[in-house]
Amino acid sequence: MKRSATSVPAVALLLLSNFCIFAPVVAQKDKKSTQPGPLLTRTTTRHDSRRLGYGGAVTIVGAPVGSITIEGWQRNEVDVSAEIELSAPSTQDLDRLAALNNFVIDDDANHIRIITTGTHDRKFLKLVAKDFPKSLIGLPWKVDYHIKVPAMTDLSIDAGNGPIRLSGVEGSLRLNALQSVADLSLTGSDVSVIIQTGTVNFMIPARSWHGLRAEIKLASGNLNVELMPGFSGDIDAEVLRTGEVKNTFPDLEPRERNSIAPRSVRARAGSGGAMLTFTVGDGTIQIGAVSSKP
Repeated sequence: MKRSATSVPAVALLLLSNFCIFAPVVAQKDKKSTQPGPLLTRTTTRHDSRRLGYGGAVTIVGAPVGSITIEGWQRNEVDVSAEIELSAPSTQDLDRLAALNNFVIDDDANHIRIITTGTHDRKFLKLVAKDFPKSLIGLPWKVDYHIKVPAMTDLSIDAGNGPIRLSGVEGSLRLNALQSVADLSLTGSDVSVIIQTGTVNFMIPARSWHGLRAEIKLASGNLNVELMPGFSGDIDAEVLRTGEVKNTFPDLEPRERNSIAPRSVRARAGSGGAMLTFTVGDGTIQIGAVSSKP
């Protein structure tokens, strides 16, 4: 039965030197439960699917903790599988949490929204569970999503802490996350990725970027860029504070005189093309060829 999303988790503002990171998923607080004894754990799975036409859009608001895996496929539908893990002192408490820590799907003609609900969202709690025990709010829980979408789909993803995997999607992408190891295999469109801390592995399995631009910003961590041999495109890479830009891609040449330096690269691969911009606050940017793969 279709349910409409009641609220969207609050916005967390994260600053990084010359740019800001906005992530509407609030990380779980390190709050100890006042309940005695060890916690029980319950894991449940849920599956849902909705029709989505060509060129549609999908918005995903993830849990404070959990993985998000998205794959493009040829069907005109969005398939959602979720594994929800809850922890609480008793089975009664697990039942109470299960009624809140979940997700809803809101859809219209050409837009599907997958929104995580739960104890991390104070507005949601006030609306549906005003008398919810405070001792249960800080307990650990997570949702792992595995989502399949039509290949030509625009994606908007707000994530908390957890790995992210994305492949086979050719629509535009906006991705914000607090902490992640993100594996992104993309060939084009308009891409904007902002992550506070972690590792980003960005691979382009094509000899050019089939779109307007790709822009990846990482406040702290390592950004690994893998390009196909013979790739053509323009690349700007910069480390804002501490760290360096390492380049092992053989066909990267400076676009201007002295435009390749230890912490800043303005270069051209092959005959040039779409602009790829990579920014790290503290950490490293590694640019190289795609690892030996079939």
